Amino acid sequence: MSGLRVEEQPDRMVVTLDRPEKRNAIDTDLIAALHEVCAELEAHPRMLLLTGGTDGIFAGGADIAQLRERGRLDALAAINSAAFARIRALPMPTVAAIDGPALGGGAELAYACDLRVCSERAVFGQPEVRLGILAGAGATHRLPALVGEALAKELLFTGRRVDAAEALRIGLVNRVVATPDELLPAAHALIDEMAKGSALALRLTKLAVDAPAAAHPQLDLVSQAVLFTDEEKQRRMTEFLERRRGR
Repeated sequence: MSGLRVEEQPDRMVVTLDRPEKRNAIDTDLIAALHEVCAELEAHPRMLLLTGGTDGIFAGGADIAQLRERGRLDALAAINSAAFARIRALPMPTVAAIDGPALGGGAELAYACDLRVCSERAVFGQPEVRLGILAGAGATHRLPALVGEALAKELLFTGRRVDAAEALRIGLVNRVVATPDELLPAAHALIDEMAKGSALALRLTKLAVDAPAAAHPQLDLVSQAVLFTDEEKQRRMTEFLERRRGR
């Protein structure tokens, strides 16, 4: 896929942004490749690990050369935001592993994932207003949900950058590792922890958490009804009771 390296595993897909000469800038070819990834994960649900690798760059933002030439109809076409929304809506959990800068559209790509792990040299920022545009690929609604409205507005209005320590403190990331070498193992370890659960339970839990408030509690009740009749639930609970009796 153009601009991506893809590794398929039984329970996860590892996708690495691969435009080092452009600081992994997000262009239309890379967006098309992300749509291909989404199509595969929609058809065959697995968890996603999305990373820029460990060479000190996650994604430096949208490709400014392309962005400068886009007009109002391109904006209305939701080129980047549609792909990021599709990532957000994937059926199984997604994890972004961030080493170095995640700026502009790169940060918005990270926000589209369910969880984020970063190295100490990670930096997040939304410089769009300084380029005469707004953060139109998800930051205006995902960032407030992650860090709160007031802080999100500060970051969106000023373009101030957030380092890894602050990102952890404000809830922008879930975990920070000391060195780049620890990043991908930590991200895989997080996915390993999730993989211990029932795949269907994970899928329905994500669906419930991401649903609008008006869908609750009805969605929770229906989802639980589905899980109560799942063979996996019966097996897991039986094994739990047998382990307890053994102790």
